[in-house]
Amino acid sequence: MDKLKMHSPNLTEENITKLASLFPNCVTESKDKTGTLKKSIDFDLLRQELSPHIVEGPQERYHLNWPGKREALLTANAPIAKTLRPCREESVNFDTTQNLFIEGDNLDALKLLQETYLGKIKMIYIDPPYNTGKDFIYADDFAENADVFLLRSNQKDEFGNKLVANPESNGRIHSDWLSMMYSRLKLSFNLLDDSGVIFISINHKEICNLRKIADEIFGETNMLCLFAWRTDGNFDNQAKFKYCHEYVIAYAKQETSFPHPLIVDPNIPEDSKIYRPEIRNTVVKNGPKNPPSAITLPSGFPAAFECGFINMRKDAWPHFLTDAQIEQSKLVHPADVYSGWSSKELLLDFINNGCKELADLKGQPTRFEITPTGTIEAIKVRGESSHVISMLTGFGGPQRATAEILELGVFFDDYPKPLELIEYFIKMNRGDEFVVLDFFAGSATTAHAVMKLNAEDGGNRKFIMVQLPEVCDEKSEAFKAGYKTIAEISKERIRRAGRKILEDMEAKANPKTKDDRTKDLFNDPSKDNFSDFRVFRGSNTLDTGFRVLKVDSGNMADIYYTPDALSQDGLFQLTDNIKSDRSEEDLLFQVLLDWGVDLTLPVTRETIAAREVFFVDGNALAACFVKNGRITEDFCKTLAKRRPLRVVFRDAGFKDDSVKINVEQIFKLMSPHTDVRTI
Repeated sequence: MDKLKMHSPNLTEENITKLASLFPNCVTESKDKTGTLKKSIDFDLLRQELSPHIVEGPQERYHLNWPGKREALLTANAPIAKTLRPCREESVNFDTTQNLFIEGDNLDALKLLQETYLGKIKMIYIDPPYNTGKDFIYADDFAENADVFLLRSNQKDEFGNKLVANPESNGRIHSDWLSMMYSRLKLSFNLLDDSGVIFISINHKEICNLRKIADEIFGETNMLCLFAWRTDGNFDNQAKFKYCHEYVIAYAKQETSFPHPLIVDPNIPEDSKIYRPEIRNTVVKNGPKNPPSAITLPSGFPAAFECGFINMRKDAWPHFLTDAQIEQSKLVHPADVYSGWSSKELLLDFINNGCKELADLKGQPTRFEITPTGTIEAIKVRGESSHVISMLTGFGGPQRATAEILELGVFFDDYPKPLELIEYFIKMNRGDEFVVLDFFAGSATTAHAVMKLNAEDGGNRKFIMVQLPEVCDEKSEAFKAGYKTIAEISKERIRRAGRKILEDMEAKANPKTKDDRTKDLFNDPSKDNFSDFRVFRGSNTLDTGFRVLKVDSGNMADIYYTPDALSQDGLFQLTDNIKSDRSEEDLLFQVLLDWGVDLTLPVTRETIAAREVFFVDGNALAACFVKNGRITEDFCKTLAKRRPLRVVFRDAGFKDDSVKINVEQIFKLMSPHTDVRTI
């Protein structure tokens, strides 16, 4: 019976396997620190495979490099023996919600999500710490042991300080920031769906470096747009130049798979031609990229006027090499025209199609007509409007965002982003049922935007927020209000935003005075101050809940990962390989991670033969973590009748070794499709 590995995937090993499938001759063996042979790559040979010339040494090439880049890549690929522990008391609607809030280092979180959400995230938005020289950056060190890392990573620091200062005097001021971002962006790339997109907020100081590492990770051709966001508000009058904008850079996983956003910039006036049902543009276009050529317009070619003549001419474009006669809005005889063309291939396809309407590359029905002036226009039937421009104006700035948070009674001091801005980015994605990830959650504007948008259009988008429990400055308003960490602010903002959204929806659906609504919603114990109150929209329910999961060391005893450290004296203390402070629900969520099962699936508990069994999403997974020999053959026969897709047991739960062997045979006979594992 196979055991679950109980740690995040080793991306280095997976990359070696991928390379081996392409270049098997480049796979070799090397010895690790213990002298054990392992697979590795002959990089000199691999370089030769990828080069049309003889490789004799390092070749000059265009790329961004900095001290620590290789370590950042190694950090991204290195596996970790950590897990996500559920925290019901801080969650809202834990058993039914499909949203996640992960508290802990986002590098660890991204690694832990690799198997479960690989290629499943439609949109990522992040607002990472800006590198001002006085801000803070994440300190990564994959090589430290768990205790040392936890002490230095705010999880055990007596001062609660996870981040390390990045002062002006630090010679690696850019290198440190780049290393922090590089490893996280590498991991986030894996999570994006093929049609997915990532939006990254940044200021002017690191925009150039961010573009270079994003070009390397996502591909230069996949950059969709560099938005300039006009941040409304007061600006430093002492500065030589007043910065009134920041940037948001957008990359697609695959640019060709990311469709045109079906939205229009909100600043476009209502009488704009963008909103007209047809798009009319001349296809006459002369220039170096559009050299003139002759096209014969056949008889029957459409015209935009009833009847008339266009005489032979060379003093205007297009040149008419023959006279053109129009009757009943059609060309009577073929006419030769000469010009440069912007849509020549589509025009020729239209002619070859008998001058019947056809679809352009966007799928828009298209036809062509001769106008009274003799020009030729393409007329496209506009579908849903798409007009996103690179200048983001009218969305407000940090001041508006702060006011939005204060309206909920929550304090946040670190330049939050306005709600409308994040909603706009979410709307750029087609569909209304996908997952949005923000692994620098901050004030949780992204989560608020997802819930608000779902309430407005009936969508079923889900969010995953990741936030470090960074300690609040004791001088901040947030700390004075009782918030010890940024993560606490994030969670409380989501709770209150959800309540406000539900209250507004209830008020719209069931008009009452505000006082009556407040009394109904806050004083009715059955509604638990909104935590269980839900607004139904037809067959859908607005989900304003979230499961809180916290990054922690693995549930397995340390000896599970380092068997060479086992001493004879400690042998008899290890009859169970699970840490004593871990609950059965802790074990369940590590199993979900290890098996790559969705962390938001509904979980139920049943008692079978006096043993508690977890069922995830019906029969997707069954887990029984009883110990002390309580897993018997009779119990397993009863469980096998349920035919679960997967089943997992605790190693210490089997009555004896013979039962463990027989259990596997029982499932093979009674439920052959069940994957049986132990921890």
